[in-house]
Amino acid sequence: MAAEAHTVSTEEMEELREAFSKVDVDGNGYISTQELNDLFKAANLPLPGYRVREIVQELSQTMDQDKDGKITFQEFTNVVHGLKSSEVAKTFRKAINKKEGICAVAGTSEQSGTQHSYAEEEKVAFVNWVNKALEKDPDCQHVLPMDPSTNHLFSAMGDGIVLCKMINLSVPDTIDERTINKKKLTPFTIQENLNLALNSASAIGCHVVNIGAEDLKEGRQHLVLGLLWQVIKIGLFADIEISRNEALIALLRDGESLEDLMKLSPEELLLRWANYHLEEAGCSRINNFSSDIKDSKAYYNILNQVAPKGDEEGIPPIAIDMSGIREKEDVRRAECMLEQADRLGCRQFVTATDVVRGNPKLNLAFVANLFNKHPALKKPDNQDIDWSSIEGETREERTFRNWMNSLGVNPRVNHLYLDLADALVIFQLYEKIKVPVNWDKVNKPPYPKLGSNMKKLENCNYAVELGKKEAKFSLVGIAGQDLNEGNKTLTLALLWQLMRRYTLNILEDLGDGQKVTDETIVSWVNNTLQEAGKHTISGFKDGCISSSMPVLDLIDAIQPGCIRYDLLKTEHLTDEEKLNNAKYAISMARKIGARVYALPEDLVEVKPKMVMTVFACLMARGMRRV
Repeated sequence: MAAEAHTVSTEEMEELREAFSKVDVDGNGYISTQELNDLFKAANLPLPGYRVREIVQELSQTMDQDKDGKITFQEFTNVVHGLKSSEVAKTFRKAINKKEGICAVAGTSEQSGTQHSYAEEEKVAFVNWVNKALEKDPDCQHVLPMDPSTNHLFSAMGDGIVLCKMINLSVPDTIDERTINKKKLTPFTIQENLNLALNSASAIGCHVVNIGAEDLKEGRQHLVLGLLWQVIKIGLFADIEISRNEALIALLRDGESLEDLMKLSPEELLLRWANYHLEEAGCSRINNFSSDIKDSKAYYNILNQVAPKGDEEGIPPIAIDMSGIREKEDVRRAECMLEQADRLGCRQFVTATDVVRGNPKLNLAFVANLFNKHPALKKPDNQDIDWSSIEGETREERTFRNWMNSLGVNPRVNHLYLDLADALVIFQLYEKIKVPVNWDKVNKPPYPKLGSNMKKLENCNYAVELGKKEAKFSLVGIAGQDLNEGNKTLTLALLWQLMRRYTLNILEDLGDGQKVTDETIVSWVNNTLQEAGKHTISGFKDGCISSSMPVLDLIDAIQPGCIRYDLLKTEHLTDEEKLNNAKYAISMARKIGARVYALPEDLVEVKPKMVMTVFACLMARGMRRV
C-alpha cells in the first residue's frame, strides 16, 4: 500500500488532503459511505442515479480495505490515484476539488448527524440576483434588499413570497398573484405560501421531492439554495431553445442537420454560442465554463464580439476596452473584464474570484445572462432550412417533461422525444411507479460509437416489454422502435399511462391499497361536493369544468372558506374570464397542498386526462384531512 502512495506527487497529496477534508466535514479523520454518497449528490454530477449507486459501491468496496465502514485518508489516496484516468476519477476529482467557500451546515437528519455543505459564493450570487430582480416589487420590500454577507437570504425566503415571485419571473403566470398571502402573515398563511411555492416549483420542473415547507421555514441552507438555483436556472434557460429563438440556427456547423442542433441541451447551446463568437474573433475554442475561462481572455473576446456596434437603430454602440486583457495577475484581469461586462449590463453571478476559480455553476449563469441580453446572432436567410419542423413543445409535452424533471430523473429531460430515445428516463419512471427494473438488462452510456443506436433500441424494447408484462399497460401497436424514433403519439400514450399510474398510486397508498379508477375519483368528488351543498359533475368531460367552478367548489369543500368567490365570475363567461378562473383554481389547488401539474388551459378546454389528474390530486389532498 505504502509503495503505491509514493507515486502521488507532493502537490497532488496536498490537493487530495484538502479534498478529503472537504468531504470529511465532521473532521473525524475518515469518511463514511454515506458521506461519499452525499458528495455525489451535492456535486450535482451529470450521472444517472443507478451509476452513482454503482460508483459509490465500487469506491466503498475498493477504498474500505479493512472493511470497517470507514474510509481513511490513506485508502482514499490509493483509490483516487488508481482511478485517475477513468470516468469515475474525472467526475470524482471535479467534485472534491471545490477549494474554498464551502460552508458545512447540520443536515436534516438529527439521528444520523449528517452534514451538508453549500458554497458561500453561490449564496452571494443568488442574493444579488434576487435583489436586482425584485427591487421594484412592492410585496418584497419587507425583506429586500438582502445583505449578501449574512445569512439573511435563508430567513427572507421563509414566508414564501420571494420564492413565489422568483417562480413567476422564471415562468410568467405560473402563480396567480391573487393567491399569494401578502399581509398580516400567520404561521398558517405562511404554510400556504410555502405549499404554493413548492407545488408551483414542481410544476415548472424543479426537483422538489426531498424538500418540504418546514425546510424553507427553518431556512435549511443547502435546500433553500438548491431550490433557488433550480428556479433561477429555468428562467435563464427559457429562451435558449431553437423554437423560441430561431437565430440560434446561426450556430449550425458544416455538415450538421437541424436535428443535430435541436438535440443540444441549453448548456451545450451556450458553449456552442460562446465558441461561435470566439471563432468570429479568430480565437481558439473553449470546452467548458470552468477551467477554460479562468484567465478571462475568452470572456474578453466574447464581450468584444457581442457588444452593440451601433448598426441597429436606437441602440448606441458600446466599445469594449480590451486593455485589461494584458493584466499580469488573473484576479485583476478578471476584475477589468467584469467592469466591461458591467457596461453591457451583464455583471451578474460572478466575482473576479469566481472566474479565476472557475466555479462552473456561476460561470454558466453569467454566460446565460450575457446570451439573453446580447445574443448577437442573426437568423440566416439563405440556408435551406425547413422552418416548419421547428415547432415549440405542446402544453401536453411540457407538462410531461416538467413532471419527469420534478421527480428528479437523470439526465434532466430538455427535449421530450430525443431525451427518451435510450429509455433510461423511462426506466427511472417505472421505478417511481413501483415496477421493478432489472438494471443488468439495461445498456448504459457511454454507448459505443458503432452500434450505439442498437444499444438504445434494445433498451426501448425492454421498456415496452416492462410496460406490457409488469405494469400491465395498454400498449397496443407500440414497439421499442417507436420510442427510439420519437413517435409522438405512441410515446405520449406511454407517458400518459406512467403519469396516470403515478397519480393513482398516491391515492391507493392513502386508501390502504384499494384499487382506484376514474369512477372512484368522480364518486369521491361528487360526494365531497354534495356534502358541501355544491353542484356535482357527470365526469371529466363535463362542459361545466370549462368555468373551473367545480374545481374551485371542491377546493372550498376541502378547505372551507378559502376560495374568494368575490374575485370570480361564475356565469356567462368570456374566454378571458374562464382563463382567469382557471389560473386562480390551479394556484389555489397548489396552495392548499395539491401537487397539480396541469395548466389553466387544460381546465378551460376540458382536457379529460389532465382534468382527471387535477381531481385526483385534490382527492389525495382531501383524503389527508384528519
